[in-house]
Formats: sequence, structure tokens, C-alpha cells
Amino acid sequence: MEQEYIITVFSENKVGLLSQITTVFTCRNVNIESLTTSESALAGIHKFTIVVRTDPEKIEKLARQVEKRIDVLKVFVFTSDEVVQQEIALSKVTRSRNVEQLVRRHNVRILEIDDDYIVVEKTGYKSETRELFELLQPYGVQQFVRSGTVAIVKSRRELLNEYLEELARNDRKLS
Repeated sequence: MEQEYIITVFSENKVGLLSQITTVFTCRNVNIESLTTSESALAGIHKFTIVVRTDPEKIEKLARQVEKRIDVLKVFVFTSDEVVQQEIALSKVTRSRNVEQLVRRHNVRILEIDDDYIVVEKTGYKSETRELFELLQPYGVQQFVRSGTVAIVKSRRELLNEYLEELARNDRKLS
């Protein structure tokens, strides 16, 4: 049974790695719903946050295949209830009093007001950004863009730090 998974990939920042990672998903016929990359809290390490819908058997195989990439340090797989996730949406809408009242009622940040349009920002769950888009549609959405999902694990432990500490312990044992 398919469900949503959030995959976090920690890696070095190397040219071509994104292509290698997405090829793994393509070869396994799994569509990437969302993908964001950024620096992580650890210097020199980047984090990919990938959202997919697939079944439990495929997700484990995907994670193992991605982890085989030479520049990938570690891959973790989470379900939606194991992470705090958000996205950001920007909308450029034809300016009117109704639009300004609507965005104020929905906890939306106004970024720019022009004579002809208003640009607003909504941060929240995918369902919240989608709902705002639908509410703005009758007023003339001129442009709309939504970021990929960003996520932080709810666990008190930082799994990557634990993994790196384990590697260091193993290296010391071998020395």
C-alpha cells in the first residue's frame, strides 16, 4: 500500500550527485513529489529532503540504492508523522480590497503591494498552501509558486551525528 515518505540524504556537495540520486528513483519508477537541498547544520554537509509516495518494500530498496552513491554519507527514511514539515508558497494576485481582507484573515504575509497586484507568502502544510491558492483563484492569480517540503525529524536525537560518531569510533578501533 502506497504512502508518503520523507527521505533525507546527507552528502558532500558534489557536482552531478543530484542527477545520480534522481536516476535511482527514475530506474525504480518512483516519482519525486518534492525535492529540496540545502546546507545542513554540519559544515560541509548538504541535506536533500525528498518526498515520495510508494510502498514500504520499494522505499527500503530506494534508500539502499541512494546510499551506494559514493558522495552520499547516509540516508534516512521517515513517515509524515515522524517529522515536522512545511513549505512556502508565493502568490501574485490582482489587487483588490477583497484580496487584502482574505490574506489578512488567513495569516498570510504581504510581501509587496503595487497598484495592480499584491504578492503574498504563505508558509504551512501543503494542504494550507493549496487551500489559499484555491481561495485566491477567483480574484485572479497571476503567478503562483510553491517550494519543496522542508522537514526536521521530531526525534530528540540527531541521527546523522550518531552515525558519524559511530564511524569515528570504528575508525579508532581499526587504528
